[in-house]
Amino acid sequence: MARISVNEVTTFRWSFEEDVQNYAALGIPAIGVWRQKLSDYGEEKGVELLQEVGLEVSSLLWAGGFTGSDGRSHAESLADAREAIRLAAALRAGCLIVYSGARGGHTHNHARRLLTGALTQLSPVAAEFGVTLAIEPMHDGCAADWTFLTDLDETLRLLDQIDRPEVKLVFDCYHLGQDPAILDRLVDLRQRIAIVQLGDARQPPRGEQDRCPLGGGTIPLAELVEGLREAGYDGFLEVELLGEEFEALDYHEVLSSSKRFVESLISPA
Repeated sequence: MARISVNEVTTFRWSFEEDVQNYAALGIPAIGVWRQKLSDYGEEKGVELLQEVGLEVSSLLWAGGFTGSDGRSHAESLADAREAIRLAAALRAGCLIVYSGARGGHTHNHARRLLTGALTQLSPVAAEFGVTLAIEPMHDGCAADWTFLTDLDETLRLLDQIDRPEVKLVFDCYHLGQDPAILDRLVDLRQRIAIVQLGDARQPPRGEQDRCPLGGGTIPLAELVEGLREAGYDGFLEVELLGEEFEALDYHEVLSSSKRFVESLISPA
C-alpha cells in the first residue's frame, strides 16, 4: 500500500527540527527532506534525528541546475549533485529529485545536451550509492526558473535516451494532473515513476506555483491515486503544498487535513 509523506516545502516557515518533530507527532511516517533546511540544522545531526524519531525519507530535494541558470557552472552543478547523491544515500532516501535548470540563453537542444551529459555522468554514481535520480517535469506556467522540461513525452524520451534503471520520473500531480489525458497513461508510466507528489490547484499556474489544500482544486487526485494503485504503484504519496494560500495558514491544520485526505484515498472503502 502507498505511504503518506510530506515534503518540507509544505511547512516553509518551520525549521528542519520542527518539521521532523511535528510530522512524527502527527503520525506522518515519512518526510521529503529539503537540503537547505537540513544544511542549516547540520547534515550528520539531521540523519541521527531522523533515525531517532523513526521517520523514513521519501525524497531529497534537490540537485541539478545543469544549464547554469542558477549562476553555477556546469562543473559546479555536477559536483553538487554528487554530494547530494551521497547525502541521499546517508538518508536512505527513496530518491533524489533533479531539476534540469532553466533553458536560459541556450538553445533547447543545447540545454538538453547539457542535461543528458550530466545524467550520463551521474547515473553510475547513483547506482554505486543505491540512489534513484528522479527527474521532474513541470507545467510550463511555472517552470521558467527551474526546468526546460515542460512536456511529459519529451521527459520520457530523455529517460529512454539515458536508459538507466536508476533514472526515473517525478509524477507531481500538480504539474502532470492538469492534463485531462493523463489518466489514460498511468499504466504505461508506472515503471518509470520514482515518486508521486500530491498537489492541487484551483487554476493552472501563471508564473508561480499557487497550490491549494488537497481536494480543494480541480486536479483529479482521487482518480489519479486510484489509477496509480491499479497500475501497481505502492510507493510514497508525498504531499507538496506551496503558494500564497498557505502563507497565513496554521501548519498543524495543513498537515492534519492533508493526512486525513490522503488516508481517505488509500484506505480500503
